[in-house]
This record gives sequence, C-alpha cells and structure tokens, in this order.
Amino acid sequence: MKVKIVNQSSNPLPAYSTVLSAGMDLRANLEEDIVLKPLERVLVPTGLFIELPVGYEAQIRPRSGLALKKGITVLNTPGTIDADYRGEIGIILVNLSNQDFIISHGERICQMVIASHETVSWEHVEVLEETERGAGGFGHTGKN
Repeated sequence: MKVKIVNQSSNPLPAYSTVLSAGMDLRANLEEDIVLKPLERVLVPTGLFIELPVGYEAQIRPRSGLALKKGITVLNTPGTIDADYRGEIGIILVNLSNQDFIISHGERICQMVIASHETVSWEHVEVLEETERGAGGFGHTGKN
C-alpha cells in the first residue's frame, strides 16, 4: 500500500526495522531537548503529515524498550490517526519512572502501525442473542 507523506523534519522517513515488523518507529522533531519529569506528559512533534486511504487508521503505540528500560510510554495507547486528519502527527508521551527523561531530536519515541478498520452502521434491536458468557466480564471466570 502506498501512503502519501510530508516530512518537514530532518529525520528519515518511518521505516520497518525488519521484514516482518508491524510497526515503524517515529522520531522526535525538536529544536531543543525536552526534559520529561516523572509523571509529566508532553506532546512531541514529529514533523510528519500523512494521507491515509479511506478505511485505514494509523495506530500510535509505545516502544517496548523505552517502556521497559525508561518507563516512557504513549499516554493514549493506542493513539488513532484518522484517514481524514491532515495535521502534524504529535505523540503524547508520559514518564512513569521516578527519573527525568531527556527527549532529543531524532529520538525514536513510538511506533506507528497502519491498520484497516470497518465502519459500522447500527441495527437497533430490543434483545441480543444469548451466549454462554452472557454479561460476565472483568474477571468473571474466576481464573487468575
């Protein structure tokens, strides 16, 4: 699939790290470092603008290494970029560690997955079909 992209940063275009990777790393587009303090959140610009085809979204997800090693994650995971959005991709990062984290220009801050989605139309009914599970949820099986 081809997706139109405008790159207003000096960073390379997002790319897959391996042949079977689902996500592409996005990089911070900064004029100066950002110091992200513990429990602080910030919107990090990427300098990227995309035009997705109808029926697709871009999902913004944390990088597992940053989450495990530094406690840095994407706050609204997964973030969704809709096909009709034309603004700059901005990433909401949060520092869940107890130490400051410095975000520098070019730092890989998240990953982006392009995924198809369906558009539903609701069918209003009075009763839903019964299932074995029924309305059970939130640990209803009792299994740990």
